[in-house]
Amino acid sequence: MAGGGLAVASAAGGVEFEAKITPIVIISCIMAATGGLMFGYDVGVSGGVTSMPDFLKKFFPVVYKRTIDGDLGSNYCKYDNQGLQLFTSSLYLAGLTATFFASYTTRRLGRKLTMLIAGVFFLIGVVLNAAAQNLAMLIAGRILLGCGVGFANQAVPVFLSEIAPTRIRGGLNILFQLNVTIGILFANLVNYGTAKIKGGWGWRLSLGLAGVPAILLTIGALLVVDTPNSLIERGKLEQGKAVLKKIRGTDNVEPEYLELVEASRIAKEVKHPFRNLLLSKNRPQLIIAVALQFFQQFTGINAIMFYAPVLFNTLGFKNDASLYSAVITGAVNVVSTVVSVYSVDKVGRRFLLLQAGVQMFFAQVVIAIVLGFKVTDTSDNMGTGFAVLVVIMICTYVAAFAWSWGPLGWLIPSETFPLETRSAGQSVTVCINLLFTFVIAQAFLSMLCHFKFGIFLFFSGWVLIMSIFVWFLVPETKNIPIEEMTERVWKKHWFWKRYMVDDDDDEYVVEDDLAKKNGYGNGNAL
Repeated sequence: MAGGGLAVASAAGGVEFEAKITPIVIISCIMAATGGLMFGYDVGVSGGVTSMPDFLKKFFPVVYKRTIDGDLGSNYCKYDNQGLQLFTSSLYLAGLTATFFASYTTRRLGRKLTMLIAGVFFLIGVVLNAAAQNLAMLIAGRILLGCGVGFANQAVPVFLSEIAPTRIRGGLNILFQLNVTIGILFANLVNYGTAKIKGGWGWRLSLGLAGVPAILLTIGALLVVDTPNSLIERGKLEQGKAVLKKIRGTDNVEPEYLELVEASRIAKEVKHPFRNLLLSKNRPQLIIAVALQFFQQFTGINAIMFYAPVLFNTLGFKNDASLYSAVITGAVNVVSTVVSVYSVDKVGRRFLLLQAGVQMFFAQVVIAIVLGFKVTDTSDNMGTGFAVLVVIMICTYVAAFAWSWGPLGWLIPSETFPLETRSAGQSVTVCINLLFTFVIAQAFLSMLCHFKFGIFLFFSGWVLIMSIFVWFLVPETKNIPIEEMTERVWKKHWFWKRYMVDDDDDEYVVEDDLAKKNGYGNGNAL
């Protein structure tokens, strides 16, 4: 990805957009993607601290007593506590709420400022968490971190998709997910170290070190340029054109500039972007975005990533071994995401999703069979051989997710919505993701208690369903310019093309609003 390469993207009308892979694009994308680093750290750190005895003793004494006494009806129920799950899930509920505000700032104030707001939320939340004296203070910090997640997850994927040349858009967009995986690994390593600290303050260090990615995101948001799409959308045409020349490394940007101006003109006419998402021509993008976020969470990945140390403890690993196993899965996550960065624009989105579906299904079924025979309500002694097999299968599962549903769940929605509904579409994408992340985070330990080993069969069933959905309904979008998706993807898809109407019966809501101002209406507004 060194600077100087030439990316040429053909538009539907035969126009070619010249774009060099410039250092400023690479640097901007790396800095913006630190939002993913913060998100990943928050995902990874919660599972580690909730398995630390000192943390449990201070905030969740009931759970602490249960793990110490060993007075359990089932090994699978050691950590079944709604308050403990709320500590993890409150972040995602707050993020869900914040994303609606983030949609407004992303469109009206720009992608850059929205990322800066996310950084500020992160910093305040980190301070509250690290200094927490009671459960209320701890949850308040998680809520502020959640606000940061909502703003960052709204702005960063859109920023990356808009600033990257078409040829490498997939790879650069996946930098966000790569940073998520690095954040998870960083959190697992930190937890492994802080768990050994005597004196009962190791968990504070774990939560406080979240300040590192928070500072990186804040500094990065101050240094990056805003996208030409955002500048033009806000009426800063000359500035947008100047930035376009700068990031493309050429003065020959007129064709792309004119296309962005035209897309912006259409976007400005849309006064109700959320309502317009329901129009026929926007329905395929909306359905796929919602489905991908739902399916991403029902792969079961966050259940494993949130609670990896807790899960390994449940399976009979000792505390050090459980944290060490979580570090291994975190490392596999990072390496496999790098595979996606280099392959997504070569083999395509569909191939990665379908291949991973087979791999995840196989791994989860094997895990369920091993646990069904070796981990009962009263015995968790798997033996070394079976314990290693479980870790290998979890790594096999995590690897498949990391080069498919992890990054592509964010990439595909960010590159398919037209400019006029892109912020609203991304907002819905983030909202659905955080909603079901909250559901899984709040319910997993209780599900583990009741489903036992069947929890992995539950998720494997969903993997089968989502793979069928991809096979029939998710089109290939690699190497297609963002503003050409309608003509080159949706209008040619065997199923979705029926929604791509061009007649007057499906005009944008703005036209109906204007009609009403003039004393008449056609009744087409949604």
